[in-house]
Amino acid sequence: MTSKALLSVRSLGVAFGSEHVVEDLSFDVEAGRTLAIVGESGSGKSVTSLAIMRLVEHVGGSITQGSIHFNADGVSRDLTALSDKQMRALRGNDIAMIFQEPMTSLNPVFTVGDQIIETLLVHEELSRNAAREEARRLLELVRLPDAEAQLKRYPHQLSGGMRQRVMIAMALACRPKLLIADEPTTALDVTIQAQILSIIRDLQSQLEMAVIFITHDMGVVAQMADDVVVMHRGRRIEQAPVADLFAHPREAYTRALLSAVPRLGSMSGEDLPRREALTVIENGEPRTIGGNSTQDTARYDEAPLVSIRDLVTRFDIRKNFFGGVTHRVHAVEKVSFDIYPGETMALVGESGSGKSTIGRTIQQLQAATSGDIRFEGKPLAQMSKAEQMRLRQKVQYIFQDPFASLDPRKTVGFSIAEPIRTHGLIDNRRAIDARVGELLERVGLEAHHAGRYPHEFSGGQRQRICIARALASKPKLIIADEALSALDVSIQAQIIDLFMELQKDEGLAYLFISHDMAVVERMSHRVAVLYLGQIVEFGPRRAVFESPAHSYTRRLLQAVPVADPGARRDQPMLEGEIASPVRSVSDEPIILPLSETAPGHFVATEKPVGIPA
Repeated sequence: MTSKALLSVRSLGVAFGSEHVVEDLSFDVEAGRTLAIVGESGSGKSVTSLAIMRLVEHVGGSITQGSIHFNADGVSRDLTALSDKQMRALRGNDIAMIFQEPMTSLNPVFTVGDQIIETLLVHEELSRNAAREEARRLLELVRLPDAEAQLKRYPHQLSGGMRQRVMIAMALACRPKLLIADEPTTALDVTIQAQILSIIRDLQSQLEMAVIFITHDMGVVAQMADDVVVMHRGRRIEQAPVADLFAHPREAYTRALLSAVPRLGSMSGEDLPRREALTVIENGEPRTIGGNSTQDTARYDEAPLVSIRDLVTRFDIRKNFFGGVTHRVHAVEKVSFDIYPGETMALVGESGSGKSTIGRTIQQLQAATSGDIRFEGKPLAQMSKAEQMRLRQKVQYIFQDPFASLDPRKTVGFSIAEPIRTHGLIDNRRAIDARVGELLERVGLEAHHAGRYPHEFSGGQRQRICIARALASKPKLIIADEALSALDVSIQAQIIDLFMELQKDEGLAYLFISHDMAVVERMSHRVAVLYLGQIVEFGPRRAVFESPAHSYTRRLLQAVPVADPGARRDQPMLEGEIASPVRSVSDEPIILPLSETAPGHFVATEKPVGIPA
């Protein structure tokens, strides 16, 4: 262990039964510095973090060898030798962790306020009133709107990005000496991600806090890390300071990872999406497959596949003593657009802007308050039960949280085959099994994985399973709600290529809901930018990205982390009141009219409240 190391991992080995998932892993983390651990899904990144927290034993794993020394307050302790009681005193206090999947990490039966307050009561010895006030301050710190009201809400009432911010607030509550962040910004839009990274950096400098950042986002690595460890199949294959790793990667695997990173601005000057050559590892060396080609699949000369006119979706959330509604969430307000066959329409905007609500309403998972949705020219409201069932076959949804959308009691093969059986697409069991195997292989897994259960896969692998399930019913429209957010960059590149290949071969249309602006730039034909449930800018992808006309669109693009350590930039903290979609029943939102500034390019003519000019 080096003299400055707060944490020193030596020859760590972790196994699940007879399967060794981490082998002979060593690294140091110094106080005040950030170590990024990167690698593909399933490389052992998250298992390493669970081993440091001594939580790996609680999920069926065991530490088979090595030591984990934590050196704080002049005392060096080997975490592998501590009892559960001793570890409980450290967890959340000296060592905190932000988990990858917030919905499975938050207790669904307690409000988010109660869960943050409990952390403060246990470790900080505050009074309940003081703990509640501190919990509210923490929610404001991570830019949750209407923090006082959020304290009383349950996890299922928050969007994925909001839940992730609650997890970050809980982890930062006790100002830990070591923060382990396992994909902490995966579910966050770029503006909030920039704020969270700034918050972590500020706390780090104030407290000399060490950070272990586990991520597949090489832009975040370039912006945050001092040192980088690259893992592959449970082993460390390369370690270097961040600038050296990006400038001179030694290993073929590292070079392949960096080549797969989508870079904002790479599509400059091009009107159409573009399929790009993929870099894969074969026999230890990178190899390029495929080639570059434009994606001219959108059939604008045909009738729209989906038409949305003046869509409004609101949720009643507060009532008075007599049961009368006092406050509503204005999730979607007067949204109109079309999706054409073969087109990728992207919805971008901050968490809580209404992106997922629009997708869920099209899929009939959420009832609209008013407005008109038509599929192939027929209003959803006039469809019979049989027609609605056929619509569910033709429109498939890939959810943001893969673990919550897979049945933990069923094999993944059963889950993928379910839409095939439900819609009667294939009758023969052997043919169904063959189709399931084919789908698994198309998304980068293996056919024999069909017999495994969701908990046996990493987060990124589970998302690939959800994509395979969506493809099973041969849909016409796929609603991809942050479908790539859990994937590492190399698999993400393969899935983007797969989406485009399917679009070209089968004429698929996509409603692509994402906060990853570089991926949106690569894939989309048209883009709608949402803010507080309203479209503030809409048009062809090139026009929106190269000539953003609205201040909010420009702010989104400026917040994207750049995959270049030499181009680090400090994001100024957002000031002022955080805009909220929650309004009293008498406070109707102002509908922002759109004006056409160029052919097909529409921009809101009034500035929404809360957006800096």
